[in-house]
Amino acid sequence: MTDAEKKTRPVERSRGRRMAGRIACIAAVVMLAGIVLAPGASAAFTDTLGTLLRGDSQPLQIVLELTLIALIPTLLIMLTGFTRIVIVLSMARNAIGLQNMPPNMVIIGMALFLTYFVMSPAIEQINETALQPYMNNEIEYEEFAETAMEPLRDFMLKQTYVSDLDFFIDLSNTGELEDVERDVPNSVLIPAFVTSELKHALAIGFFIYIPFIVIDMVVASTLMAMGMMMLPPATISLPFKIMLFVLVDGWQLTIGTLINGFAG
Repeated sequence: MTDAEKKTRPVERSRGRRMAGRIACIAAVVMLAGIVLAPGASAAFTDTLGTLLRGDSQPLQIVLELTLIALIPTLLIMLTGFTRIVIVLSMARNAIGLQNMPPNMVIIGMALFLTYFVMSPAIEQINETALQPYMNNEIEYEEFAETAMEPLRDFMLKQTYVSDLDFFIDLSNTGELEDVERDVPNSVLIPAFVTSELKHALAIGFFIYIPFIVIDMVVASTLMAMGMMMLPPATISLPFKIMLFVLVDGWQLTIGTLINGFAG
């Protein structure tokens, strides 16, 4: 073996690893996009994507790969209870008056694990009824996508307000549906679900804010009565709000309200 061949082999192996990594990422995104889209649309999407990726334009391939990878967090967040959980936890932190404590990383990490806790029944059902049969070549891709979407649709339908669902059905000009839960398309259900999640989160946040606003009002009135108008009330009320939140076990109450809201 010549020196030139020894030098080219590591380069070829590195290129092979990079190509394998890109193929794995694309396969994961295609599978996830196929779950969200309707079966017919997912097949067309997969064929089109495969045609583009088989081209010789490397810049186009890179753009497509980066775009698809960027969609993964959006799809995972919008189809679960993550939106409601992270908003409520952030509002609880802001209601106390702690701008950066706990840090954003802690809030997001806590929201992710609570989302996993809430979505575990749906994840287990997807694994048993869709993923394992597909991995064992017992079902085709179209059946896998349709079966995997059913638990997510059931979850979203339970958490979506009827008014929001009717609103997006009217906007989409879908027409009258015989069985709304069965016939409503994902393109209508998902935005209705996200809108309902925002309403749920803001409603819970409203009740979290009330006791802390009362504390701010009491402290501000006391300082004004004592003639200490130049002293910021927020500075004095912050320790009292933290103490109240700890004494009533605020995190447990907040998390319990969130979990019970999904269970209902």
